[in-house]
Amino acid sequence: MSELNMLETVERYIRGEMNPDERVQFEQLRKTNAEVDQLVVEHTFFLQQLNRFGEWKKFRHLLQFIHTDLAEKGSIQSNRLSGKARVIYLFNRYKRVSSIAAAIAVVTTLSISALVWTLAPASPHSQFEELNKKYSQLEYKTRKQASEIDQIKRSKTIPVDMPFTTGGTGFIIDPKGYLVTNAHVVSEARTIAIQNNLGEYLVEVVHIDKVRDLAILRVTDDNFKRYGALPYSISKKAGQLADPIFTLGYPRNEVVYSQGYLSARTGYDGDTLSCQIEISANRGNSGSPIINRRGEVIGILNGRQTNAEGFAFAVQGKYIYQLSDSLRNADPSLSIRLNGRSNISSLERSEQVKRIQDYVYMVKVN
Repeated sequence: MSELNMLETVERYIRGEMNPDERVQFEQLRKTNAEVDQLVVEHTFFLQQLNRFGEWKKFRHLLQFIHTDLAEKGSIQSNRLSGKARVIYLFNRYKRVSSIAAAIAVVTTLSISALVWTLAPASPHSQFEELNKKYSQLEYKTRKQASEIDQIKRSKTIPVDMPFTTGGTGFIIDPKGYLVTNAHVVSEARTIAIQNNLGEYLVEVVHIDKVRDLAILRVTDDNFKRYGALPYSISKKAGQLADPIFTLGYPRNEVVYSQGYLSARTGYDGDTLSCQIEISANRGNSGSPIINRRGEVIGILNGRQTNAEGFAFAVQGKYIYQLSDSLRNADPSLSIRLNGRSNISSLERSEQVKRIQDYVYMVKVN
């Protein structure tokens, strides 16, 4: 058999393309011919190296393409982001791609190791000395790359000079760092941050419901400190007509208070998912909590359904419970504890606002 034909046969064996009879015959040949066996091991290692190199080149090309594209669009200033800062910036925005690359590197290393020890029968140590040397070098590089990526992944603070625009408002629903806002506020965002007088933090979308226009966010920033118990509760009832209500939101770069009353228990055109409120609402109020006099959140202001006549619509608060249940069913590790009892029901309105405002954030998107 010619060398070329032998290589083709080896590749068919490695790729599992032989039928059972052919495979038995070839494995018998390996046992009786040390050169064939050595060729199988070396070619297996070569193919794995080639595949890994190809994946890494694709990853590097993707990062370079992303950086160039963002620089051309003016989304980043390339001359200010260099070296480690640029890698952290790109990773925070494209961390899923980086996670995939790290996974590929680790899986490739383990696959090579398994194949070398599984496919190679007992042979003299000298025949594998060079192969083991190459493998050790590859393993070291792979582990170093995975470690660097993992180190970047743990750094979850807002990159310097990242441009944001005001998207809307969100508020805490679980002290661990879960918030709710409108789905349309974050649905097109690549990077999301929240900000109030306590600080500015990176967040991610963990669940979204476009039908009800709701999204649950989770703080991922290393600098975020968990809250104690929430002062307000989430109500499963819309309330009664003419009930006084108020909201806190970010139509500008500071929290703004507005008050009004519940004018209808349904929304636009009889929509049962929402309710109508008489209140002043502006761009940036999307996602603001609608709170009654007992300190209960009865809804989330839907900024897409406003008009010039002084009334707006709010998604009913009970749907936060349904969204939380859907999230828990999809991933039990993302369990959200919603507060069912207000701790500020007996306080004056000004004191209620003072207690609530630290739990309400401007949602900033990029």
